[in-house]
Amino acid sequence: MRGVRRRLAIAACALALSLALPLHAQPAAPKVLRLAFPVAETGFDPAQISDIYSRTVTPHIFEALYTYDHLARPAKFKPLTAAAMPEVSSDFRTWTVRLRPGIYFADDAAFKGQRRELVAQDYVYSFKRFADPANKSPVWSFMEPIGYLGLAELRQQALQRKEPLAYDREIEGIRALDRYTIQFKLAEPRPRMLDNIALSDLFGAVAREVVEFYGDKIMAHPVGTGPFRLADWRRSSLIVLERNPAFREMLYDGEPAADDAHAQALLKRFKGRRVPMVDRVEVSIIDEQQPRWLSFLNGQADLIERLPNEFVNLAMQGGAVAPHLAKRGVHGRQTLGSTVQLTYFNMEDPVLGGYTPEKVALRRAISLGMDVEREIALVRRGQAVPAQSPISPHTTGYDPAFRSENGEYSVPRAKALLDVYGYVDKDGDGWRDLPDGAPLVLEMATQPDQQARQQDEVFRRDMDALAIRTRFRTGKWPEQLKAARAGKLMMWQLGYSSAGVDGHAALARLDGRQGGGQNLARFKRPEFDAIYDRMAALPDGPERLALFDQAKRISVAWAPYKVRLHTILTDLSQPWLIGYRRPLFWQEFWHTVDIDDSKRPPR
Repeated sequence: MRGVRRRLAIAACALALSLALPLHAQPAAPKVLRLAFPVAETGFDPAQISDIYSRTVTPHIFEALYTYDHLARPAKFKPLTAAAMPEVSSDFRTWTVRLRPGIYFADDAAFKGQRRELVAQDYVYSFKRFADPANKSPVWSFMEPIGYLGLAELRQQALQRKEPLAYDREIEGIRALDRYTIQFKLAEPRPRMLDNIALSDLFGAVAREVVEFYGDKIMAHPVGTGPFRLADWRRSSLIVLERNPAFREMLYDGEPAADDAHAQALLKRFKGRRVPMVDRVEVSIIDEQQPRWLSFLNGQADLIERLPNEFVNLAMQGGAVAPHLAKRGVHGRQTLGSTVQLTYFNMEDPVLGGYTPEKVALRRAISLGMDVEREIALVRRGQAVPAQSPISPHTTGYDPAFRSENGEYSVPRAKALLDVYGYVDKDGDGWRDLPDGAPLVLEMATQPDQQARQQDEVFRRDMDALAIRTRFRTGKWPEQLKAARAGKLMMWQLGYSSAGVDGHAALARLDGRQGGGQNLARFKRPEFDAIYDRMAALPDGPERLALFDQAKRISVAWAPYKVRLHTILTDLSQPWLIGYRRPLFWQEFWHTVDIDDSKRPPR
């Protein structure tokens, strides 16, 4: 009995002590940022991904040499793991970068209990991984034209000899001069090389030990130097990141424009705060629009980016947050995104591919027959503007005054083209046939979600008006992307977001050497490739802008794409999410926001 009384007394004392502790001594609840993606990720190995959803996760784990100033508009580069801006030769062929010492990878079993410092050789290895045939990197077609001396030859040797890439073989184009210095040497001038090495979603440093430790499971084991690390992953369902304990001290800062009131307010509030400001990020995959919208309304998501169009008029009225949401403290912003929505035509497809006059006429007729204004009104709820060229807003080469047939809708012109080139109804069934008499049937790849179904209905109606039969091939987005890269789709409607400030990157979708990568249409014209290469070597100026104009007109003339529209993006954030600002091109922002749980409604 005495022992029982003694234990009770000890417990009572402990309770009294805990109650007597000052409030600030209590452990703070972790700050959790909750988001939802509308499309599933594919994985988290930078060398093997290209989809925007995977690339939204990876820059929070991996770090490139440079990044964008989160607050600056127009966009401005700043060092990330680099110690300073690069040293550049006068001919723009040699770029030398010095790393900041004392940056470490997140702890991982691959390092066998040792702290692993980031060194120049990690970037050499990471860049070589894109050239490794074993990785089948969709980004290689983008990297190859940059012209890193010796990199393409290294890849070719592996292919010819059917052996692993020789990672230990030094090449002139990417090499470590010492522990903290990396140098890039290029075959041609590349005045905008920073655009290529400032993408943490792709060109963040990967440790060789990690890749070799996890082997073919590397997509599930991202280990970087960034502010977060992967804590849990349930494929196509849930992605959880947690604060990286090994992340160095990084303080919130920026150089916003003097007249940018929003950015100036953020800088005043957060300047000098250590980032990341949240402890955990939970990303749910909700591919249906209604449940994703409800998750935000119910407070289960702190932010809804790219609000589904069917809810825009409920949430934003005349550009302002609707009263019922404003009363709850919800914040909303609308911006013209640096995006394009396009339909690509497989240039190797026997029905609509090819470069003969009748094939060009068919693609042009389909394009002329697509009522983009109707799509914007019905599917996009007015949240888009028609596109005239492949170049995205906010990037070099975009000209809001440019007009072309790409932006034209004319059923009479479309019908005339079809009639002239023999796409007429030969068997009297009411539908057009191919010039050889075989049925003309378009197969559009699509996804099983509401917006895709609405787009399909608009496209079917447009083609019915031209008496062209259509059918749809439904599949999940990652499956369609895989089929598109393999050249197995006839047509597909998808969107792109610019990854950098230079519009030249958008023209990669027409570069003949990037077929199956950025160039899903598999368009190949030597005159275009010559312009593409010339633009890469030229500094910014009138001559380069003139080449942009030529490139746009080639795209319109051959019609491998119907570039339909640029989206207006609507983002809504809860009152307890502090500091959100939509990035222009980059994907990383989770480390720049804070959560104030005191602003949440009581449960």
